[in-house]
Amino acid sequence: MVKFSDNLIGIMNILTLLLSIPIIGGGIWLFNRGSTDCDKFLVKPVIALGVFIFLVSIAGLMALCCKNSLVFCIYLVVMFILILLLFCVTIFVFEVTNKGAGQVVGNRGYKEYKLRNYSHWLQKRVNKASNWKRIKSCVYDGKICENLGKDNAGILANEFNNKHLTPIQSGCCKPPTACNFTFVMATVWNGNPDVTSDPDCHSWSNNQDQLCYDCKSCKAGVLANLKNDWRKIAILNIIMLIFLINVYIGGCCTYGKHCTDDGVFGYKH
Repeated sequence: MVKFSDNLIGIMNILTLLLSIPIIGGGIWLFNRGSTDCDKFLVKPVIALGVFIFLVSIAGLMALCCKNSLVFCIYLVVMFILILLLFCVTIFVFEVTNKGAGQVVGNRGYKEYKLRNYSHWLQKRVNKASNWKRIKSCVYDGKICENLGKDNAGILANEFNNKHLTPIQSGCCKPPTACNFTFVMATVWNGNPDVTSDPDCHSWSNNQDQLCYDCKSCKAGVLANLKNDWRKIAILNIIMLIFLINVYIGGCCTYGKHCTDDGVFGYKH
């Protein structure tokens, strides 16, 4: 029975090890392929997670092969820390992304986004000047608004209003509908905001290097996009948690059986 448990834990650790390799490889590939600092910044946590899982799997296999109680204890402790961290991160992600959703405006095909609808923690992150400067640079370098203008060149206002826009396109590439600006092109709108209008109306510019990049709606669009991505990551974390918990329980059972069947720990010190 003990040997069966050892083999089962060994197989699960090998599967975890194999799982970490494409995570690390894919992360390195994306890092080298990234054209902006934003692209590279976003994949660093992926690489770190892959390396951590790889090292934990190696420690588990070493403990089983060497029959060393100290290594096995370290493996179980590190595995517990990894599970605890993933659990906390998952809860945190669901908590900070619980608020915020796009609002349907009139008969538009797209939604618009308000910064105040998102969690205070996320608002603080994008309202910090240094953070937003970097994020704004990423949005600009990604040519999201430039491509929107090219893809919709020559269309009429009613055609544009029926378009489905991404949160970033809606928030950063055009003024809010409340401004009542006149459509010229997808990224060119004419109008004079009055004193009581949305502050974003005063931030809008037809300068293609500026547009609505400093608008609150742009920050909200970025957060809406971030929320969708983080929710997907949280779901992946839950799947990983279930797998790691099973590995951890199996490891604890194996360690306990060795203690019972083979005396003091059943491993070499």
